[in-house]
Amino acid sequence: MPASAKLDFAQCEWVKTANDYDFWRNKPLTAPFAARPNFKVEKIAAPLRQSVTESIRYAIALGHFNGGDRLPERSLCEMTGVSRTLVREALRQLESEGLIEVIPNRGPVVKRLSAAQAEGVYQVRIELEGLACQLFAQHASEAQRKALHDAFKNLKKSLKDSDPLARLRAKNHFYDCLMDGSGNQALGDSLRMLNARVMLLRATSLRAPGRTTASLAELAAMMEALDARNGKRARDLAEHHVRNAAKAAIALLLSQPAPSPPAPRPRRGAKLSAGSATPQNA
Repeated sequence: MPASAKLDFAQCEWVKTANDYDFWRNKPLTAPFAARPNFKVEKIAAPLRQSVTESIRYAIALGHFNGGDRLPERSLCEMTGVSRTLVREALRQLESEGLIEVIPNRGPVVKRLSAAQAEGVYQVRIELEGLACQLFAQHASEAQRKALHDAFKNLKKSLKDSDPLARLRAKNHFYDCLMDGSGNQALGDSLRMLNARVMLLRATSLRAPGRTTASLAELAAMMEALDARNGKRARDLAEHHVRNAAKAAIALLLSQPAPSPPAPRPRRGAKLSAGSATPQNA
């Protein structure tokens, strides 16, 4: 099916409301977005608040909510299937990560990430992930190397999955294994501070045509260097991988139209003039 093809979303089982239909009916059917991800939170042993936070974070990363979009609590409760208390706690966490901001009279909205901000994140990511690969090659245990290989196999398998959420989770798990094998807690903590914005940019770069295939080839070369315990080579390949991801993501960010300012809310007591949607003072 060509990339420009459209699905009849009105016939899809997961289109439950008119808002769902309005949002998805004009979305192009590309490989990463061939199916709508499910952001329902599974009630498992992990702390529920952490699961809710992760679910909303993934929803933002995958474009379910875009920069400047409001995040109504009711919609988030319906999306995740949890209470408002848990949603509010998750929103506070995402605000501390710099992924959302609370605007007076609008509530929580998704922060817009500019091309300049993205470039700054990538500059830091190049150094941290390059160092992580070098340390992994030098210090990772056999168990950690096996875990990374298993994660890489799962990543390759996920590329055949039409669910973009599965693909992004597989990519994030691969990097979690890489950080674990580096043996440097300070390095892992530093990357976790960037986690939300890195995830957002990771999802953005993978939307670029051909980027998924190129990314996999770059990671395969990096894996060979890690297996050979060649720290310098692994670091060079990791930095090359991040630079290419940066080019793809920043190009997409620059191609996006400038956001229009949000429409002001009418003040209490204001009236609308005949034939106009502009509030006039009473």
